[in-house]
Amino acid sequence: MLITFEGIDGAGKSTQVKKLKKHLTEKGHEVLTLREPGGTIVAEKIRDLLLESKHEITPVGELLLFSASRAELVQNVIMPELERNKVVILDRFYDSTTAYQGYGRGLDLQVLERINSISSFGLEPDLTFFLDISPEDALIRKFSEKSIPLAFEENELDRMESSGLAFYQKVRNGYLKLAESNKRFVLLNASEKPHDIHSQIVAKLNAMT
Repeated sequence: MLITFEGIDGAGKSTQVKKLKKHLTEKGHEVLTLREPGGTIVAEKIRDLLLESKHEITPVGELLLFSASRAELVQNVIMPELERNKVVILDRFYDSTTAYQGYGRGLDLQVLERINSISSFGLEPDLTFFLDISPEDALIRKFSEKSIPLAFEENELDRMESSGLAFYQKVRNGYLKLAESNKRFVLLNASEKPHDIHSQIVAKLNAMT
């Protein structure tokens, strides 16, 4: 089973991934958690380039780098682990590309759909949890957790985070459109308490089995 978590930066995905892994492991499942971009040596190098680079990367270049990282992860890790009947929980998948590079950067959605299919080898998530939060609230949460004042300097942000609130609002709107059109999406209010969100996630999984 492939479960993905989506949402803008600061939505609390990492927290819910950890909670779900603990829950499923206690239930006797073998669970592997991964993140995008990343998960292989090559993919982690691409991640460093995408997030830490101080150089400008064009939207198309950004798209292709994310897609290259995904292809490495899917073929070398995710598909083999799914064949071993493991539960794979993924922090971001190709829906992030649609939301960020499509709705956020303005790239053609039909082109993105084709590239997403190629980079994922046609693999689709069984379930996608979308943690929805406003960009303003996400920013406050993200930097309060890091104990960084809101009057932060630009060098406290990675390359994606430096894109600004207007960009993240476009990304959020893109996610909302995806949630409306995909039955595998489960929309969750990321402003609720982490324990309450986790309970909703577990309830959804229990309802499926």
